[in-house]
Amino acid sequence: MAENKIEQYLIDLMYTYQQIDKNIWLLDDEDHSLQSVVIMHADPLVVIRAEIMDVPSNNISKLYTKLLELNGTDLIHGAYALGNGKKIILIDSLLYDTMDYDDFRATLDSFSLALTQHYPILSKYREKTGA
Repeated sequence: MAENKIEQYLIDLMYTYQQIDKNIWLLDDEDHSLQSVVIMHADPLVVIRAEIMDVPSNNISKLYTKLLELNGTDLIHGAYALGNGKKIILIDSLLYDTMDYDDFRATLDSFSLALTQHYPILSKYREKTGA
């Protein structure tokens, strides 16, 4: 039996994850398109977060416009945001006490769709590396 409902939901959803610290889990589940998604319980919130990419030095305003468009049209749960001003992140928060299985699953389904469908769109803004 899981220690709390987050871990129980992860088990029920059959996601590949590891608990990396007390109240912090890392999803690394290719089958569900949820790689490097961090779930953190910081009472009263459950924060779900994924780093998408570094903020590029070029085309920033076009990237920010695209992120706002995706937030407004494509994301039902969560939003793109800046993490520490240097990373584009996908983030959502839920209230632990009122969060149920369907809320938790809907957020992770939304993340999975965003990570799969938005990657080709956002990868155009990534910094080119190499010669």
